[in-house]
Amino acid sequence: MSAKIELSGVSLDYCIYSIKAQSIRNAVLNMAIGGRMLKSGQDVIHIRALDNISFRLTDGDRMGIVGHNGAGKTTLLRVLAGIYEPDVGRVDVTGRISSMIDIGLGLDATFTGRENILHMARRRGYTTKQILSRMEEIIEFSELGAFVDLPVKTYSAGMQSRLVFAVSTNFEPDILLLDEWIGAGDAGFQDKAKSKMNEVLEKSRIMVVATHSWGLVQEVCNKVLVLDGGNQAYFGDVAGWDFENKQPTSV
Repeated sequence: MSAKIELSGVSLDYCIYSIKAQSIRNAVLNMAIGGRMLKSGQDVIHIRALDNISFRLTDGDRMGIVGHNGAGKTTLLRVLAGIYEPDVGRVDVTGRISSMIDIGLGLDATFTGRENILHMARRRGYTTKQILSRMEEIIEFSELGAFVDLPVKTYSAGMQSRLVFAVSTNFEPDILLLDEWIGAGDAGFQDKAKSKMNEVLEKSRIMVVATHSWGLVQEVCNKVLVLDGGNQAYFGDVAGWDFENKQPTSV
């Protein structure tokens, strides 16, 4: 079966607070998050994080999501991963997903590293047999050593990052979702991580990466989605977007 991601008219609102807000506070908040604010009859403030997003990806597509801070890039990745359910629209995803969005997503601080490998991989849809067959490979790649049998709450941020990265990349997903956070450990491990990432990209059928790097999109992607304050400014072939002037090439 072919892998597929298809979104039709997807919109998502965040509920912020439910107190009386002065207009100047609204203006400041609106500028900070880069989205539009909506007010309900109960004076509850909502942020329109995504507004009418539509696109379709199939086998072989590599899509870069670009936009300023607060444009909705990470929110969209969370919608694709099934973490957030849109308020409006349809999300149709076919294929096994591996996501690297939040470093701590799926980690239980009270579990050991080994237990967390089982926990995170099961959440990604893998069987215990499949996980155990990769267990030693994951532990070796993470470079945790004896720490793998200690609670994750004793880990540094870098150790947690290496653990999540190892789990996310040591299986073969149909769809790979990436937020720009390959700051996993020291320089030596980052080189190792980049090599592993290239290996995973070759095996995955669809890749979606949220990034601030226009150069990365031009280098590795064939599709680009440009977000502006939660709105879809452009979706299409990379060649159809003028990266220097930040506009479609036909303009």
